[in-house]
Amino acid sequence: MFTPRPRPLHRLATLGLLACVLGLGATAHSPAHGESDDHDLARQALEQGQVLPLRTVLDRVEREYDGQALKVEFEHEDGRFIYEIRLLQRDGRLAKLKVDAVNGRVLGIKRKGP
Repeated sequence: MFTPRPRPLHRLATLGLLACVLGLGATAHSPAHGESDDHDLARQALEQGQVLPLRTVLDRVEREYDGQALKVEFEHEDGRFIYEIRLLQRDGRLAKLKVDAVNGRVLGIKRKGP
């Protein structure tokens, strides 16, 4: 039985919600209590040009790290907007990248696999 682990309120943990925030598509997902503030913050940041669109960041990361994004989280950590991207690389490794949402710079990467 799957039991979701609790997430801090500053995280938007679903790609569907993130896609909706970034205008990449509509979804029927309804944010849990407390997530709506983060949703508004992310939307405002995008509308005000404070963060890059997710598609821009994904295109760059998938090309430079030779892989396909499996999961994306949008976070606000220590006053900084972060895209956390899990990427399945062509060589079979799973990479977890932290990307500055403002400029697209990769801040850190962890890899697992062969």
